[in-house]
Amino acid sequence: MDFDYSQGVTGYVLVLTRLITGYWFFHAGVTKLGGFSAAGYLANAPAASPLQGFFAWAAATPWLLEFTNFMIPVGETLIGLGLIVGALVRLAAFFGGVLMVFFYLGNADWAHGVVNGDLFGLMMFAIVGTLAAGRILGLDAIIEKMEFVRQRPALKYLLG
Repeated sequence: MDFDYSQGVTGYVLVLTRLITGYWFFHAGVTKLGGFSAAGYLANAPAASPLQGFFAWAAATPWLLEFTNFMIPVGETLIGLGLIVGALVRLAAFFGGVLMVFFYLGNADWAHGVVNGDLFGLMMFAIVGTLAAGRILGLDAIIEKMEFVRQRPALKYLLG
């Protein structure tokens, strides 16, 4: 069975999913630039979280807290930008998924079940990365055709 999801409505829905997810992370990152602290989030991770000890350690370790305070806003901004323009989409989706796993386990508010907004966000990154959404109306379609990428086929795994 041949299924070309880039044609027709499915392709447009995938592009819209990529753009919405990208805007969500870009906006989250930009609004944190210049004044963000993860200390409270890390120090107050719920007991239900399997990473509570790690988060408490990160909050109490100055260099790791500073690294986190820098990387969250910058990472969210760059991930969002990559998705919006459709460049290095699989790489952006991978790191977006990593952040969503940490957010999901750090929030661990499972009183109403394990399905929440953080898990939904993780699934959005999985969908966008798996279906190579950057190849549809994105810069990845152009980047893949560049001689530099054609000479290094492994780079295609970062694109899409």
